[in-house]
Amino acid sequence: MHTRVAVTKNRLLSITTAALLLAGAALAPFTAAHADDKRSIKVGIMSGEDEDVWREVVKQAAAKGLTVKTVVFNDYNQPNEALQNGEVDANAFQHQPFLNNQIKVNHYDIVRVGDTAVWPIGLYSKRVKSAADLKEGAVIGVPNDPSNEARGLVLLEQQGVIKLRVGAGIAATTADITDNPRHVQIKELDSGIIGRSVPDLDAAVVNTDWALKSGLTKADRIAQEPVKDNPYNNFIAVKKESVDAPWVKTLVASYQNDAVKKVFDQVYKGTGLTAW
Repeated sequence: MHTRVAVTKNRLLSITTAALLLAGAALAPFTAAHADDKRSIKVGIMSGEDEDVWREVVKQAAAKGLTVKTVVFNDYNQPNEALQNGEVDANAFQHQPFLNNQIKVNHYDIVRVGDTAVWPIGLYSKRVKSAADLKEGAVIGVPNDPSNEARGLVLLEQQGVIKLRVGAGIAATTADITDNPRHVQIKELDSGIIGRSVPDLDAAVVNTDWALKSGLTKADRIAQEPVKDNPYNNFIAVKKESVDAPWVKTLVASYQNDAVKKVFDQVYKGTGLTAW
């Protein structure tokens, strides 16, 4: 008698356990599938003109059922750290060489998901009208972060100011300068202040967004990198784990459209170009 009761109890326990396991198995995919199906996200961007562009992106996203809140930064090193730490869900401010270097140094798990625009870097001067006019011993500022410094050095090479080691390319540093016929002095400066330093230098390589913030104009730009096949397209980035989340496609589509392009062109007045 006791044996039969025990068997019955064991059977009931087994059935209950199996049912719970099946329910859990059925529930797990549902929970995972909806974990990244967000309706509200935060996106890290840089301060300045891009804030105007993202106001339109926010409108476009809202029409698609996605609430986007922008988190504004003033330092290029902050948006990726914030993304990696989960303080924002995405960011939009960088090109691939910059991200590659950040990943190398900080081991970030961040990937590119949709192109936004390209801002051809320029050589600016208040003292000369062309790179050919730069004199012996001229002092030239370049950004001090690895990717943009390389970009600036390549531009100086394209203008015949210096020569770089063959193959240095987007990883070039001042150590790769193999010929400096005019003995120019390369001064490494923070991207955020280099634009304001142009009056104190013979010339400086300045990112376009910082050039605008510093009050530099097309008249001050004496050279510019090519736009075609430019490796410095900016993009929206997310953590690798979020790549397939539905909101990512919605966010990219909210940027890559004619309404945003119209605002972008008005804000940047031809100094930047949409790149999708």
